[in-house]
Order: sequence, then C-alpha cells, then structure tokens
Amino acid sequence: MNMLSFRLAATAASILAVTSSFAVTTRAQSNPRDYSQWRGASRDGSASGFQTPTMWPQALSLKWKVEIGEGYATPIVVGNRVYTHSRQGANEVMWALDADTGKTVWQTPYPAPYKMNPATKNHGQGPKSTPLYVDGRLFTLGISGIVSAFNAADGKVLWQKPAPTVDPLYGTAMSGVFDRGNVIFHVGGQDNGALTAFDAVTGNVKWAWTGDGPGYASPIVVELGGTRQVVTISQKNIVGVDASNGQLLWQKPWVSRSTNNSITPILYDGTLLVSGHDLGTARIRPVRKGAAWTVETVWETQEVGMFMSNPVLVGDTLYGLSHKASGQYFALDARSGKVLWLGEPRQATNTAVVKAGNTLFLLNDNAELIVAGASPAGIEPVRRYTVADSSTWAQPTISGNRVFIKDVAHLALWTVG
Repeated sequence: MNMLSFRLAATAASILAVTSSFAVTTRAQSNPRDYSQWRGASRDGSASGFQTPTMWPQALSLKWKVEIGEGYATPIVVGNRVYTHSRQGANEVMWALDADTGKTVWQTPYPAPYKMNPATKNHGQGPKSTPLYVDGRLFTLGISGIVSAFNAADGKVLWQKPAPTVDPLYGTAMSGVFDRGNVIFHVGGQDNGALTAFDAVTGNVKWAWTGDGPGYASPIVVELGGTRQVVTISQKNIVGVDASNGQLLWQKPWVSRSTNNSITPILYDGTLLVSGHDLGTARIRPVRKGAAWTVETVWETQEVGMFMSNPVLVGDTLYGLSHKASGQYFALDARSGKVLWLGEPRQATNTAVVKAGNTLFLLNDNAELIVAGASPAGIEPVRRYTVADSSTWAQPTISGNRVFIKDVAHLALWTVG
C-alpha cells in the first residue's frame, strides 16, 4: 500500500469510527423511553414509549418510594437513571437515582437560601423547574434563580450562575429549553428579568432579552415566518425572540391575574395556542411583513381558561383543565376555537395532563391519577388510581410502563402491569 492509499484508508477508518460513535450516541440519546425535559422529549406533554394495555389493572404496582426532599420539579428519565431536583434544609439537591431500585447513584447539594413569599407557603421552598438533560449534562433553575450545570455521570457542578439580587415574586417555575448549543432560561426578578441563552458547555451568556420580567411559563423553540425563535409568556406579554441573537421579533400584551402567566404555548399548524388566568384561550399567528412582525388573533374564547394546568393537543383537539367553575375538564377544537365539551365543575384545583396516543393521564393535585380516553365528545375515565399520600403538583413522568410520581417530599415508581 502506497502512502496515499494508506492515508485514504486511515481517513476512511477515522470517518467510520466517528460515524459509528455518532450512531451509538444518537441511539443512546433517542431511547424511546427517555423523558429528558419539561413535558417530555417533544415538550408537548407526550409520554415516552408508553403502550396502552388492552386491559388496565385494578391497581398500579408500587416498585419503590424514596424521600428526597420538597419541591415540585418533574423528574426526568434518561437511560436507566432518574434525575430530580429538590430541597433539603438550606440546600437544593440534584439527584441521580437508579430507575429500577430507587437507590441513589449520586447527589449534589449546594447552598440555596430563599425567603418564601407568604402567598406560596403551601407549596414550600422546593424547586419547581424541571431539569433539562442534553448530551451528558443536566441543567437546573433553583427556586431563587440559581442556574446550574451538572455532569450527569457523577453530579459534578460544571458551572453555576448566582441567584438575582431581586427574587422572583413567587419563586421560579419556568423550565429551561435547549437550542443549538444554548440552554435558555428566563432569569431575574420581577422588573429586571432577562430571557437568557447560556452556552451549554461554558455557561457564558450568548444573548439576553431584557424587555420583561420572567413569568412562570416555559419557552418553546419553533420556526415561524421562516425564523427560528424562542416563544414564551413573560410577566406581561407573549413574545417571540430570534433564537440566534435574542432580538425581539414580536410581542402581544398578555397580563393575567397577579401577572401569574404559567401556561407553556403550544405550536399548532404555524400558529400558537395560548391561555392564561382570566384571559381565556386564544390561537394567534405571528406574521412577518418585510422587516416587521404583526400578531393576528385567529380565534379566542372566554369559555375556557387555564391557570397552572397545561393542556395537551391530540390531533386537532385540545384537552385540559380550565380554572373556571373551580376546575372543569374540557375539549376544544383547535382549528375553530369551538368548545366541544365542558365537564362537571369542581373537579380539581390543578391537573397535570400527559398524553399517550388517545390515552390521557390526568394527575390531580390530590394524588388521584385518572386514566381516560381522549375523544372530542369529552374525557372518558377508564381507571382511577391513588398514587401518593400527599399533594402532587408535579407532572407525572411516564416512561415505558413506568409512572414516576413526585409528591411533597417523595419520589415513587409505579408500574402498569
């Protein structure tokens, strides 16, 4: 073999090795049971790898239950590890647990002093923001606004940003999103917040939009009008900012009761479905005309409004819990805004909704998990399970036939069948 042939062969082998390594990494990161961020892998409330059984059991099987501390952060699952964020005393703690046994793989505490607003005393001082997993790293937002990056393998803190000097009014609740090398959080206090893109590896700030303080809704990254953008609901506005540089593209005033915006927008056929406390529900379309953007309202309804319960979209139908009538399940046509069905009043204060095909999981804050069929004619309960002894404000994490439930101080694994 001459030198040129040797170099070509070596180059080919190198490319093959890199390609094979990439394929292995991709497979590892695309496990259908991974639940790697707020509202699941697709960030839309979908369960991961769940197969609806032909017959639901009379009871779920409790595999393990461990005390990890207070907080309402949704646990995430990657491979056979469960990652969760909680508070123990004066510290916030990031955990890695074995998914089969609940045994601690590692835990990393860090100081996180926090003075709780009296209005939130019933929810405690624990973090409410769901961790984010990307390429072997974990990213968290503490209740006071501390942003941290951890090595998922051993829990080592890779970088950390301190809490703002002014606390968010009710603590933080938004959950970060990843886009093209950046992790994006809305940080800061009520009047001096910034939607901020941090370099995922270094923690350096890549851009920041300072037009409004943070709400409690979590952002999504979408393509609208040919522009990749971060869409979120801040304290007083629905906004879209350029994902590459943080420049404001458009905004729509959106001031809910007590500026408590907490519903994640949903992308639907080039438009956005949005809701808020006493604001009803709307479908809006950001439109670019030349260099300028406008926001069109396709439809809006006051019959349904959402406070802290995020809905799910199944086909063209939106399902969820309206805060009206003291907690009322609903089905709404996403195309027209027509309310298809309203359930009985006083069903729940809060319901975390997860979808798996046409199956809905409705976890009420009283620890009742309702399994229901999704139909434009309504929500049809199939089974009701009790999954905790205390309040359940966090989203359930559904991975395969596993249902991970975070209550006030514990994390538990229940299985279907």
